[in-house]
Amino acid sequence: MPTPERTTNAEIVAAGRDLLEETGLAGLTMQSVAQRVGVRAPSLYKRVRDRDALVEEVAAATVADLTGRLEASDRSLEGLARAYRAFAHDRPEGFRLMFGRNAPQEPLDRAGLMIVRSAGELAGEEHALDAARLVTAWVTGFVQMELAGSFRLGGDVDAAFDYGLATLRRGMGV
Repeated sequence: MPTPERTTNAEIVAAGRDLLEETGLAGLTMQSVAQRVGVRAPSLYKRVRDRDALVEEVAAATVADLTGRLEASDRSLEGLARAYRAFAHDRPEGFRLMFGRNAPQEPLDRAGLMIVRSAGELAGEEHALDAARLVTAWVTGFVQMELAGSFRLGGDVDAAFDYGLATLRRGMGV
């Protein structure tokens, strides 16, 4: 008679994503995930090859979450940027993980294409990719500085974000 399943891949990945946010990448271990889902660490190896595979699955779920949020936005330049920023605030460690070697390329490309389309509507098709890179680099830099507490001179950071988006929009010719 087969052993009853005590956990699922979805539970393992969800626990991994939560642990990542609570403890950072260093705290995302097979042991910590096993404890979180209520099994012994060796049991996880039936579902996840090793820690690297665990981190890859957590990264994939993180990118899927971001992509879903972007798809649920109104897909305007501002809507995409705000969804991206909100995601980073909700899942800062996951946001950082997306820039590592473990991030899956295909879903990131799908998310990127939404930004290319939106930027192309503003800058024209011939400049769509360049405009998307400009927007992505600015928003990513802004958010990374914000998460790091680097805006220490005062002022309204939300207003600064809106100002940056409006300036980007004007710079793209709209």
